[in-house]
Amino acid sequence: MKQALQGLRVVDLSQVLAGPYCTMVLADMGAEVIKIEKYPNGDDTRTMGPFINEESHMYMMVNRNKKGVCINLKTPEGLALFKELIQSVDVLVENYRPGVTKKLGIDYDTLKAINPGLIYCSISGYGQTGPYSQKGGYDIMAQGLNGLMHMTGEADGRPVKVGFAVNDIAAAQTALQSILMAYIYKLRSGEGQYIDVSLVESGLAWTVWEAAAYFGHGELPERTGTAHRVSAPYQGFKTQDDYILIGAGNQKLWEIFATKVINRPDWLDNPLFATNYSRAQHVKVLEAEIESELIKHQAIYWLALLDEHGVPSSPIYSYDQTLNDPHILERGMVLSYEHPTAGPMRTLGFPAKFSQTPGHLTSAAPTLGQHNEEILQALNISAEDIQQLRTAKIIGSK
Repeated sequence: MKQALQGLRVVDLSQVLAGPYCTMVLADMGAEVIKIEKYPNGDDTRTMGPFINEESHMYMMVNRNKKGVCINLKTPEGLALFKELIQSVDVLVENYRPGVTKKLGIDYDTLKAINPGLIYCSISGYGQTGPYSQKGGYDIMAQGLNGLMHMTGEADGRPVKVGFAVNDIAAAQTALQSILMAYIYKLRSGEGQYIDVSLVESGLAWTVWEAAAYFGHGELPERTGTAHRVSAPYQGFKTQDDYILIGAGNQKLWEIFATKVINRPDWLDNPLFATNYSRAQHVKVLEAEIESELIKHQAIYWLALLDEHGVPSSPIYSYDQTLNDPHILERGMVLSYEHPTAGPMRTLGFPAKFSQTPGHLTSAAPTLGQHNEEILQALNISAEDIQQLRTAKIIGSK
């Protein structure tokens, strides 16, 4: 079975979400990912519920397709094992706080001397340099610093965080694309390199339209609820029984919406609604006018009519509705598999559909230290020596 990243060997020293998500995608696309967990309890997400047969759903969700090893890197013997392993890998991903890898002896300069072709990616809250580099940086702090939280929520409400860990995933995606670019460079030159990724900057880099408004006119992106800053109608609206999303984001769609969906051709003569810009400037008036019509029928009626006339629209799902939607299911975004301890499980599928080298779910997330023997034997360490390492608390397992 062909996969795009077969032959790429990765060591994953990261934990929780950003790093593990990045390396999960690499593994999904065929890379051999060896997850090295800290001794004796492993990735912090192993302690995060919900649990099934003492296995964490949180851990299992982002560590599929990986091999798991538990090594005590704070011992000379464990560090020696790690350095022997690192000689034969292409990529290392870690998310220690800046300076910790130096203390452990696993920093880029040290490992580069062992493996000059190594691509070493560090993921942290604020980056490896700068006045905030030593601060603890979780996703919510990044949402505060990069301005995202200030622009999320209702105009007259409190700041609201995005409903999922958006900066963690942004950092994971930034690390992923950076690693692949560095790998292409390595294939051409033979040279590895160091990559410094932060949650704050990864999320900030996605605010391109907000930056355009600020750099262009000094406009600050404020909280607008579901409304768009420059397009209208482009937001959530209340119907008789529920909210729906309507995106008539250009003049043609607006005219179709007003005349064929709502049957209010008089709106086209209203100077407040004449252009996309003027509608956005008077969005509260527009919202009241639209909802005065939408309240006459239920959401299902309006969604069908909007679809009939080609005006973009959507229900606003709860998460269970999303995961049971026929489109989501047909697109393979819910996968089933068997975990050796937890039993039958479901997980999210692969968002990109490759015609020649699709992603595959080949193995469940490893139990703690599940692949100790396999990985260490590949380093020509005997079964007897492996047992001695276990007894000496150099390696661990569940």
